[in-house]
Amino acid sequence: MRILIIGGNGTIGRPVANHFAKENEVIIAGRSEGDLKIDISDSTSIKEGLSQIGQLDAIVCIAGEAKWANFDELSEEDYYIGLRSKLMGQVNLVRLGRNHLNPNGSITLSTGILADDPVVKTASASMVNGGIHSFVQAAALEMENGIRLNVVSLGVVQDAYEKYRDYFPGHNSISMEKAVNAYVRSVQGRGNGQIIRFYE
Repeated sequence: MRILIIGGNGTIGRPVANHFAKENEVIIAGRSEGDLKIDISDSTSIKEGLSQIGQLDAIVCIAGEAKWANFDELSEEDYYIGLRSKLMGQVNLVRLGRNHLNPNGSITLSTGILADDPVVKTASASMVNGGIHSFVQAAALEMENGIRLNVVSLGVVQDAYEKYRDYFPGHNSISMEKAVNAYVRSVQGRGNGQIIRFYE
């Protein structure tokens, strides 16, 4: 398969890319580094990046940002960070990317545990994650040519637990192996419109 992984140099993206690269052609894209540059918050950047690589069998997005802050401190513009990047960035990737997929291809988006189990300072991030879940379930109903659309929703991975542990008191971390397997399930399985949750 030819697989595009946006965010393939990140904490989770790199192990996912390394796994798929064992038996597939993997193209890594990122905002500042990779085989090509794609900034998902800019639909023109998505179009230009996709136009450079031809047809694909799978697109995986492990990218997108949202503002973390106390609810009283979040401005309207703070909310737009997540709306433009993680939410509309991934929506636009589906809109534009499906036209670059071979029949029976797949698109995998990424969210996280905040959609179902929010913590303090995540009003914006939780809103965005929940919106993506609803979008995937609805848009999957209208995919054509056998294209599948899923979203992977992870808990805090062990490799990032020290950085985020104060935000997630009492939460269990998940192994990188489980994180990678979530993406394998989406890309190599047959599910469509699924929220693939690995929280513990």
